[in-house]
Amino acid sequence: MRILFCLNHPAHYHLCKNTIAQLKEDGNEVFILARQKDVLLDLLKNEKYETVPLKKGENLIEKIKYHGSALNYTVDYAKRIKPDFVTGTGNFYEVSNRLGIPSWLLGEDDATTNVMIFIDNILSNRKYTGILSPIVCNNSILEKKSVKYNSYHELAYLHPNHFVPDKSIVEQYFPSDKSYFILRFAQLNAYHDLGISGINPKIAQQLIDILKLYGSVYITSERPLEPEFEQYRIRINPLDMHHVMAFSDLYIGDSQTMAAEAGVLGVPFVRFNDFVGRIGYLNELENVYQLGFGIKASKQGSEEKLYGVVKELLTMPDRKKIWQERRQRMLSEKIDYAQFLTWFIENYPESRRIMKENPDYQYRFR
Repeated sequence: MRILFCLNHPAHYHLCKNTIAQLKEDGNEVFILARQKDVLLDLLKNEKYETVPLKKGENLIEKIKYHGSALNYTVDYAKRIKPDFVTGTGNFYEVSNRLGIPSWLLGEDDATTNVMIFIDNILSNRKYTGILSPIVCNNSILEKKSVKYNSYHELAYLHPNHFVPDKSIVEQYFPSDKSYFILRFAQLNAYHDLGISGINPKIAQQLIDILKLYGSVYITSERPLEPEFEQYRIRINPLDMHHVMAFSDLYIGDSQTMAAEAGVLGVPFVRFNDFVGRIGYLNELENVYQLGFGIKASKQGSEEKLYGVVKELLTMPDRKKIWQERRQRMLSEKIDYAQFLTWFIENYPESRRIMKENPDYQYRFR
């Protein structure tokens, strides 16, 4: 079987890497088409891949302009390699639309998150053969072509079946026996981030002033940092980030993905942006499993609430024990998404029929 993975973001390599490895081990041919985004190509250095020659749009108009050329390149690439199945997170919907090749989007953002994502669902996502997404994800008008599973993207690579935190890796960068905290600043300039607020320099400084009384502060950032924050920047191999995250005491950021990663690792997270309340899987991690807190940035009094939540977490007795118990509850109810995805691809289209007729079949993949 020949499978093409289209990857759009560093987190999407983590999402697919264990499935890619298993597919190869099972004798399938795997091809990867990647966008030059952040550290994605660094993560792919041990894989065979090609990149989409996509210019970086600095504004919405430029992003739309370059989008069409990227789609055409993806179709031309699929014509060359002739895959049996296409999947991933990049924009590859024209592969099924033009070539008739089964294409399945690995989605996790609710269609109702904002207007831009809803429009994308209407114009683009409807052209995919189907969408694989968490059961808590709202796919709106595309629910009929969705296959839902009880897990998260992050459990494709941070499930205990695939990831064991290694303290010796943390020791390569700084002492792991002292408390430390991770701050993450996202770029927030994608088309779906329009009108979204996050952590500004004033808030960042206040957070640092609070945190440094209790331990060391390390910043990871997609966007350029102000000079006063450079001393806190953490420079590590992207493949080591999850080990560093796993032994941290607290994560605070305006990134969705890293908040969810902290949550599934049992690290308390505080998410501060305007996506709060709109994304199903994060709502579940926050409200059902109580693994983190979401604070809407533009809401009146949000800064004071942010500082208050952080201070409360810093002084909470038995915090680590409580969070690991909550994590175990979450894991007991979720499936290993990497195992499930491998099965779904290798057994398609029978796998689609099975999931439609008997969704509980997925619980074989623990």
